[in-house]
Amino acid sequence: MSSISLHQIKKSFAGLTILQSVDMEIEKGEFIVILGPSGCGKSTLLNVIAGLDDCDAGQIVIDGRDVSGLEPSERGLAMVFQSYALFPAMTVRRNLSFGMQIAGIPKQTIAEKVAWVAKLLQLETLLERKPSQLSGGQRQRVAIGRALVRSSSICLFDEPLSNLDAKLRAETRVELKQLHETLKSTMIYVTHDQIEAMTMADRVAVMHKGKVEQFAPPQSIYEKPDSLFVAGFVGSPSMNFLDGRLDGAARFLADAVSIDISGYRFGTPPAVEDAVLGIRCEDVSVLEQNAPDGIPATLAFTELLGADALGWFDCLGKRFSVRMSIEAARSMRKHVSLRFNMAKASIFSKSSERRL
Repeated sequence: MSSISLHQIKKSFAGLTILQSVDMEIEKGEFIVILGPSGCGKSTLLNVIAGLDDCDAGQIVIDGRDVSGLEPSERGLAMVFQSYALFPAMTVRRNLSFGMQIAGIPKQTIAEKVAWVAKLLQLETLLERKPSQLSGGQRQRVAIGRALVRSSSICLFDEPLSNLDAKLRAETRVELKQLHETLKSTMIYVTHDQIEAMTMADRVAVMHKGKVEQFAPPQSIYEKPDSLFVAGFVGSPSMNFLDGRLDGAARFLADAVSIDISGYRFGTPPAVEDAVLGIRCEDVSVLEQNAPDGIPATLAFTELLGADALGWFDCLGKRFSVRMSIEAARSMRKHVSLRFNMAKASIFSKSSERRL
């Protein structure tokens, strides 16, 4: 296991800033997920850690050793790419062993490592097949195995499941998590898929425009997002947002409606300012029309999702999602009132877009 420290990492391409002063402290044995939309800099950051791209400024420290100027082969890392990158003319056995043969590792050691990783990843019956004879999930396991046989204490994954179908992604996701629990190695995993981040990570780094917006455990990011971007990006469906104005710590004014926010815990002393109130779909209650402290709303449509349902309501000029039971969705009236659980809400400054 190894720890990684990133200090003020910066990277630009052709005058375009990709990474802006990225700082991260990764503990030994952690499973870290770097999450963000396309173009946010997450893959570039992984390539900088691996040494495939040089950083313009900053420092990369692995186990107390500055590796910023070292070649990829000198950093002691293993990497799994999105495209598998297997040798098509070689069998699974040869794909697993080729790198070790080039490195001059003894044949007996190579055989032992191939046997170990084949058993670990359930590849024992596939060793004599070529990549063209494998499914997408099997190819991905071979790519992971090729990284593991290097016995590196740090494994990097660049969107390794993006080429798989939904069912196979779910299965491979579980396998990767079990693999981490078995090996206890430090893993850094890049993805745009929030389900992968929420289910696999010890901590998630949410990136936006080359910056780390929040670096915290998945549940903390979901329940208490630090910024408006994180709140909107993490969660399915996205968090409901309502523009308005704070009137101290007790009321939120939106159009002609005054919402009691006395149950909300502010991180900083509230002021009279423009703000955005955010609420998850499961933290909104549907009440009878004209209920006390309720906000008038009109049902637009419902979506039955199997185990539960989503109701979509027009409220204060916005479209709000509300999670509910199948029974409630089937009997839902057209005109209702909504009530927010302010203990679970998020309030953001309109100007800074940071959590208040």
